[in-house]
This record gives sequence, structure tokens and C-alpha cells, in this order.
Amino acid sequence: STISALSQGMYEGDLPFSELKKHGDFGLGTFNNLDGEMIALNGKFYQAKTDGYLYPVALKKTLTPFSEVVFFKPDRTKKIDQASNQTEIKAMIDSCLRSKNLFYAIKVVGHFSSIKVRSVPAQTKPYPTLDEAVKGQVVFDLDDTEGTLIGFWCPSYAEKINVPGYHFHFISKDGTRGGHVLDFTVTKAEIMVDEKQDVVLALPSTENFYLVDTAKESQNLAEK
Repeated sequence: STISALSQGMYEGDLPFSELKKHGDFGLGTFNNLDGEMIALNGKFYQAKTDGYLYPVALKKTLTPFSEVVFFKPDRTKKIDQASNQTEIKAMIDSCLRSKNLFYAIKVVGHFSSIKVRSVPAQTKPYPTLDEAVKGQVVFDLDDTEGTLIGFWCPSYAEKINVPGYHFHFISKDGTRGGHVLDFTVTKAEIMVDEKQDVVLALPSTENFYLVDTAKESQNLAEK
């Protein structure tokens, strides 16, 4: 779907994760009713719930209203050997981007001295806007954790389709903790960037999506 539709409360999808998996082994998104944060890494799909833990996704029976996935193949890598915060890491990733008019999948594997993640509880009808729903987020602080940032960079001209700029989710190395990333500090890591020239957009076949006013301004929730 599109971030503009999700922002307006379009939390019902018609795409099962078993179908989504055919299009990528790496990515992020959410679930029907906005029930938590989705993380895909190495072909495995996880649901970060509001208890702060990750659970395997039942691929055939679970649907998504918004997700983005790729088959991750890094074009460029960069190693980090000193403590760096989120702003500094983004600047380092910036140096790896050939043009900010393209799309990129980004993987950061390393040791995080601290990372703040969140999940959002399932919503009920009538659905609130995404901006309102996120006010009920549950935030977790993880310290001294090894894991992976799963992220994307999308250009500003795509703001109706996807979150412009950076958007990251996190999964711990043991696959038990994670969520939408709010902040972090990393001590040692490797940045991997996969440049994408082509984007395929699949839209829901639902009555709610047909009727939503996609001309309304999207909410940029990557920093919230």
C-alpha cells in the first residue's frame, strides 16, 4: 500500500505474508489493525509486539496493510570502529548514497550500547489516524545489545508512497527483541547499502483503499 493511506487509518490489507515473501527476504512494515512492527531478515519474518518481544509470523494467515521488502544484495559497505549516535550513522550512510533521488535498502550490523525501540498496539474500528495511534506506543530501552538495523532511504518525491528519508526497524542477534527504531548509539558496526533503481508498488484490493483520499498530507513517522 502507500504511507499516505496508512497515515489515514487504512490498517486492513489483503496481502498475506506468504505472498509478500516472494518479493523479498529483508524489510519492514506492519500488520492488520496496526498490530505491532514487522521485521524481515534473511527470509524470516517477525512481529514485534507491545511486550517488547519478537514472534514468528504465521505467513499464510497473517495479512499486511503496509510493508516494504527487497532481496538484499549490498552494493557498498562501510565499517565503523568508534562510538557513533544515530545522527552520525546517518551521515556515514549519506556518504554511501550515490544520489538521494534513488531508493536504498540499508543494513547495519553491530554492537549497540543503547537502542530505543517501540511498538504500537492493535487498533480497533473506527480506526484513528496513524499519528493518533502512535501516541499509544510502548517504548523499550535495550542496552549492550548486538543486532541489526533493517532500514530504507526513500527520496522526498516519494512521500505519498513511502516514508521519506530514513526509516529503521531493529532485531537483536538472538531474534527475541526489536521494533521501530527511535534512537541508538552503536560502538562497532558494518553498514551495507543496496541501491535500487526500480520500485514495484502493489495496492490493496479493498473498498476502504478505493475510497481513501490519498491527496491528504502523509505523516512522516520515521522520527516519532
